[in-house]
Order: sequence, then structure tokens, then C-alpha cells
Amino acid sequence: PSDRRRIELVLPDLYLRLTTDSGVFSGQRIDPGTRFLLQELPDLTEGRRILDLGCGYGPIALASALRAPDAEIWGIDVNERALALARENAGANSITNTRFCTPDGVPPEIRFDRIASNPPIRIGKSALHQLLGRWLDRLTPTGVAHLVVQKHLGSDSLASWLSENGWETRRLASRKGYRILEVQARRGER
Repeated sequence: PSDRRRIELVLPDLYLRLTTDSGVFSGQRIDPGTRFLLQELPDLTEGRRILDLGCGYGPIALASALRAPDAEIWGIDVNERALALARENAGANSITNTRFCTPDGVPPEIRFDRIASNPPIRIGKSALHQLLGRWLDRLTPTGVAHLVVQKHLGSDSLASWLSENGWETRRLASRKGYRILEVQARRGER
């Protein structure tokens, strides 16, 4: 059942009031990994099109939209309640450069300059690898992804898997058990 609540995302450069609900990731508060990613995320203004993979109620996508007002921000999720909240939160914060949809709602020709994500690690390794492979291969040739992953949930093994499969990956930052992985677009054919 629904249990809507209001939370705030406060960072040095932005403020968002967000509505959350039961049945969405981290509905009680901004997830610490999400907060860490938003604090450490490199400048987004070079990206013309940015993807938040597993957007939930929208904190990463909406913060990205404020930081890169000329970019087109896409947020995708399989949770319809989360997508409805993300749309509602965009409207409530007067953010107009976002699109929220299920993964199948993104036209196949769309490519992304940036991906910023707290990916759904708990879906399992095989499903996660399939998900990341699908979307990392939609980066532009100079595109880059920033993924925040808890160390004890496999950030180091994920970084190894990404590198072994052609996506040059490095640890950008680490704090309190979280790692931010910077992933380059895959070069050439595997």
C-alpha cells in the first residue's frame, strides 16, 4: 500500500523536495550511495544526453537536470510507481528537461553521452551484467558512465568484469564502503 512522504535532497549546489512512497528504492531517505555519487559526480555540462539507469523517484536524474539545464535527461526504471513519482517530482521542482519511462520506452537510436547511476545491484549478477551491457553499449564513442556500488555488494568484482568485457573502468572515488566506478564507452568490437 501507498505510504507517501516528503524528503529533501540538499547539496552545496542544489536543493530538491521529493515525494517518495513505499515500494520504491530508498523511499525513507536519500540513499547514502546516491548522495555520495551526487557529491562526487564530475561536471555534467559536456553531456548533451544523460541517462539515469534505475532512476527510482528521480534524485540523480533531477539533480543532473539542474546541473546540466541544456541537456536532455532520461530516467528509466521498471517500477511504474517510481516513474510516476519521478515525473511528479520533476513538475514539483519546475524541471522540464527530463523524460522518465521504462527501458523499452527509449527509442533504439538514442545514445547517451553520460550515464549516472546507482544501479540495482540486488537483481543478481547475471541480470545486472545484462542490464549494464545493454545500456553501456548505448554510450556515444566518447561517453562515460559513473556507477556507485557498495564494496561489500561487489564493486571490485563488477569493475573487473566491466574491464574484462571491454569497458575501461577505474575507481574514481571511495568513501564509507562505497565506490564510484568511472566506465568508458567500449572501444571497438569485442
